[in-house]
Amino acid sequence: MRGEPMKKHALARLAGLSAATIFGAMTVNASVPLGIYAVVDEVVFEPGVAEPQRVQIWGAFAVWDERSGPGWRAPERGYLYYSCSKEQIGICRNEWADLKSVAGTGQMIGFGSRSRAAGRVRPAGERMSAPQTYPIQFGVVQMGSSPRGAVFDRLRALARAR
Repeated sequence: MRGEPMKKHALARLAGLSAATIFGAMTVNASVPLGIYAVVDEVVFEPGVAEPQRVQIWGAFAVWDERSGPGWRAPERGYLYYSCSKEQIGICRNEWADLKSVAGTGQMIGFGSRSRAAGRVRPAGERMSAPQTYPIQFGVVQMGSSPRGAVFDRLRALARAR
């Protein structure tokens, strides 16, 4: 499973027309410049599961920020809050379902891209408002035991300390 996108929705992704969607269904390795690494605890669909328009992704996150010295912000616990354009809602829903499928497993995944705004990790006590645009790029990628490095070791430790 290392470095492979979630396969559950691969055919649905291929049905989309964007190059990012098609690329998202391909097998990639850990060197792909993903913008967010996460250990997801919970995924909440808004307004509900049937046709979500927004998503809350709760867990521990390492987010790429080129303004940060090492490139990665220090791993944080909290939630990411996203919405999606009407044109890409099908892609978003497929990826959100992939995120939901790994929630609570303790598995590290990656998504988004270093070239797109990833959003910010919001603390648990922060009120839900102004969702950011979900960063569609490579699909949801299962990382297995990779990647390695200090920021990812801290992310794993933060996720276990829950």
